[in-house]
Amino acid sequence: MTTKPKILFMCVANSCRSQMAEVLGHHYLGHKFDVYSAGSKPTQPNARALKALKSCGYDTTALFSKSFDQVPDDMDYVISLCQEQELTCPTFPATVKVLAWPTPDPVSASGQKNEIREFFTETLRSIEQKIIQFQQELSDN
Repeated sequence: MTTKPKILFMCVANSCRSQMAEVLGHHYLGHKFDVYSAGSKPTQPNARALKALKSCGYDTTALFSKSFDQVPDDMDYVISLCQEQELTCPTFPATVKVLAWPTPDPVSASGQKNEIREFFTETLRSIEQKIIQFQQELSDN
């Protein structure tokens, strides 16, 4: 039995961007990867992030915020979704492919309710496009 490679999406609180990426990762990459998310200071899934995922038809029932010690330590790919200064990352072996997809945090958005909702949806779509592009790059290699 061959094990699938592992991919970890990470951000500080593991409440929004990395949760979105985990769900999207399962959707687009789950047939080839074991997909995880974690954060350096995990809290709980953000209600607006969950709502954005649900409104696009994704199941969020299994989501919970995790620290790095709650996911396997033998990752093949690690993808940071935070701005560089936000995240305190663990050290990964040189064999791990570490990628940075800096994505603005919609949790810090202010404005009208519909503007904030739109920012969450835009963030979700942005992460989705990055995952689709990542999937295509893997297929090309």
